[in-house]
Amino acid sequence: MHRGHDHHHDLGGGGHSHSHGHSHGDHSPGSHSHGPGHNHGHGPQRVAQWQTPHLPDAQAELEHGHSEADLDLVEKAFVESFTTSSDPTSFLRLARVPFDATDAAGARLSLLRVETEDVTDIGAVMPHLGGGSFRYDPLPASMVSRRKRLRFLYFDGTAPRALSLAEARALAEL
Repeated sequence: MHRGHDHHHDLGGGGHSHSHGHSHGDHSPGSHSHGPGHNHGHGPQRVAQWQTPHLPDAQAELEHGHSEADLDLVEKAFVESFTTSSDPTSFLRLARVPFDATDAAGARLSLLRVETEDVTDIGAVMPHLGGGSFRYDPLPASMVSRRKRLRFLYFDGTAPRALSLAEARALAEL
């Protein structure tokens, strides 16, 4: 019976029936305590997660061996404090950033410079179908993103190599 929302579920002969105490005409917002999975869902679904394109995803973090919890917050704190440090050399020692080290392949790396960069994303592009052109949209103020980049510039004997904080800390100190 669907007027009072009574219905019968046949589960291999041992069916049951139950009543919800409301009619199908009673669909005012917030009047339902049951959610999706009960033959219908009510209200807008929440977005699970907003993906920010410039941040590395969790899989890339695992592939590169970045297993430190909250590494993005550690890098942010590093940038904020390093730029105002009265003794940058000691600060690097406290952060366990090696000055002279070897990488996993055995190449010797020597630290030349620590670089920080302010980045502000103010627009987005979307390619048109076929890829011959694109659409540009300036971002509204609420979607503008600001971040700081941190790089450690090492010399490997032939060319400079830029490493992240995690990559620099993974080096074996000489």
